[in-house]
Amino acid sequence: MKLSLVFYDYVCSTKIFTINGIIADYYDFGDKRDTGKDETLGYGCGNMVFLPDPPTEGVLSKYSITKEEYMEICEKLEEGLSFGRCGLCI
Repeated sequence: MKLSLVFYDYVCSTKIFTINGIIADYYDFGDKRDTGKDETLGYGCGNMVFLPDPPTEGVLSKYSITKEEYMEICEKLEEGLSFGRCGLCI
């Protein structure tokens, strides 16, 4: 698998994300959401996390990856898109 994955320094998104030469979308692997909205004092994120989905044959086929490679990508997305409390987007 050829993976290129770079995260923005201050935005909870991918700057570069390609898998085997295909432009990738993290939504194919899961979702990110604020699990700590009650801690935000009305603004920003209380606990932004990436929550992976189980692999599907469609995603594995789209990127020509194995289930093990899918899980490796999810781990990297969890590391880069889960960062806790933030208020930069407001």
